[in-house]
Amino acid sequence: MSFFKKLRESIAAKTESVTKQFRDGLEKSRKGFVEKVAELVTRRKKIDEEFFEELEEILIGADVGVNTVLTLIDDLRNEVKQRRIEDPAELQPLLSEKLTELLRGDEDNEIHLSQDGISVILFVGVNGVGKTTTIGKLAHYYKQQGKKVILAAGDTFRAGAIEQLEVWGQRVGVDVIKQQAGSDPAAVMFDAVQAAKQRGADILLCDTAGRLQNKSNLMEELNKIYRVIQREIPGAPHEVLMVLDATTGQNALNQAKLFGEKSGVTGLVLTKLDGTAKGGIVIAIRQELSLPVKFVGLGEKIGDLQKFDSEQFVHGLFAGLINDEEASAEA
Repeated sequence: MSFFKKLRESIAAKTESVTKQFRDGLEKSRKGFVEKVAELVTRRKKIDEEFFEELEEILIGADVGVNTVLTLIDDLRNEVKQRRIEDPAELQPLLSEKLTELLRGDEDNEIHLSQDGISVILFVGVNGVGKTTTIGKLAHYYKQQGKKVILAAGDTFRAGAIEQLEVWGQRVGVDVIKQQAGSDPAAVMFDAVQAAKQRGADILLCDTAGRLQNKSNLMEELNKIYRVIQREIPGAPHEVLMVLDATTGQNALNQAKLFGEKSGVTGLVLTKLDGTAKGGIVIAIRQELSLPVKFVGLGEKIGDLQKFDSEQFVHGLFAGLINDEEASAEA
């Protein structure tokens, strides 16, 4: 059975609305990456060094990451030799199979919530990546599951951050714990934890600053927040999610490297995937950071934040080719 057929059968068991969100959200990446691969395969009639060089350029252009691309091309070369593949068209399902393997990784991309009591999820990341919006969407995601959610407005330094979170709180219908702009974020977290306990919350989602306007170090501020949360709820925070803007490509990867090493990040959220043709950055991040991608933003609507699924991602990328294969099989 071909890889595309297996993938299609696996996807068939999943929610059609989610499959559509991945397909629609990855449209730009599909056009900027997969369609270029399809064009290369159609134009070149044999697999030679020039073919691999062009494929390498397409993959690097899609922000898959130079190191990952070089390894991937070497793997494909070996497969071509071993299987004696001559037709470039046979490489397309093979390439998608390899990409699925790279995306899957060993890490667990489930969100780990507390088995009993309040689950605390802390959000970190630089300003402008969509952190507050992600918190609002995740609040909606959990509220839809019947969970009682509270938000903590811990980014007290960025102008408008508290108000932005309040707007999301009203929109989703959840409480927002806040103090005045410029106040101590750790004090906000203390208040938020107390409120979560008193109000019987299941999940506390905590916003934090992307940078500070004063002299104190951002990592010191985060450590202070950790200490307050851990003192009040042993074992918390249960997740520390770093939010990255997929449209910034390699810059997002560099941010994750700098931030992730020091802030105890347990997983990543990639926003604005629908706004970039460089969806390959998901693969680069998975390979170079060994951190699981837990959620992806696939659009601007409140329900467009989805749990990351490597099969849905690859299916969304290669949707056109999969449909073509299906059509030719039926013909």
